[in-house]
Amino acid sequence: MRHWFAATALFALACGAGESAQSKMAVASLGGMGGGDDASTHGAVHTVDMVLEDGKYLFKPAQLVIKVGDTVRWVNVSGGPHNVQFHGDQIPTGAAEVLNTSMPNRMGNLSGKLIIQPNETYEIVFANAPTGNYGYTCTPHELLGMNATLTIEP
Repeated sequence: MRHWFAATALFALACGAGESAQSKMAVASLGGMGGGDDASTHGAVHTVDMVLEDGKYLFKPAQLVIKVGDTVRWVNVSGGPHNVQFHGDQIPTGAAEVLNTSMPNRMGNLSGKLIIQPNETYEIVFANAPTGNYGYTCTPHELLGMNATLTIEP
């Protein structure tokens, strides 16, 4: 029954309006369909806008504090394409494996896919993530200073 419901929900998401179906399916897939754990059972959802503002490429906010189990939703507001690329030397011990498992459609190690369309989103559920600071960047705009820090608390 659960698998039928999950398949029906994914079909409905793919046909729905509003947020991109791809981002909704990414969140659904992160929940682990067989374990009864889905995005709705995780903590808060935090939004980070990815913008080109006054000639500067920015994550807004550039510093975000969340709890283990929360979701971060990055939104391509302007100046895209954008992505989220964590720095291996700026994350807690053990975080790389958790991130690589939790990041849908990765382009590479610790690197999320490019989000190209306006208002397209990319989401990561930080379930089981080690606490500490996570430095990240937007790969296409790293040299232009598009960097941010995520802090995960218990």
